[in-house]
Amino acid sequence: MKLVTAIIKPFKLDEVREALSAIGVQGITVTEVKGFGRQKGHTELYRGAEYVVDFLPKVKLEAAIKTELLEQVIEAIEKSATTGKIGDGKIFVYDLEHVVRIRTGETGSDAL
Repeated sequence: MKLVTAIIKPFKLDEVREALSAIGVQGITVTEVKGFGRQKGHTELYRGAEYVVDFLPKVKLEAAIKTELLEQVIEAIEKSATTGKIGDGKIFVYDLEHVVRIRTGETGSDAL
């Protein structure tokens, strides 16, 4: 089992969710986050004063999946989240040792 975490632009969330649903990912967790990478933030103008926005709004998506789905999930996220511009995000993949469904007590891939 794998845990896939993706940091994407907020306006791409619906496209990514639909792409993951289409390949059989049954559940995701979404968190609104802020951060920066190579973008290093940007400057904005508010009431005539210029200020620096260091942290940009992003969305963090997490999905626990069966290992067999990994390549499809990565491809689906890449295709649906890309804009071709800086700041499109990153995908991280972690090994998932153990999963328990609290309601039923199911474990392992049955709990997914």
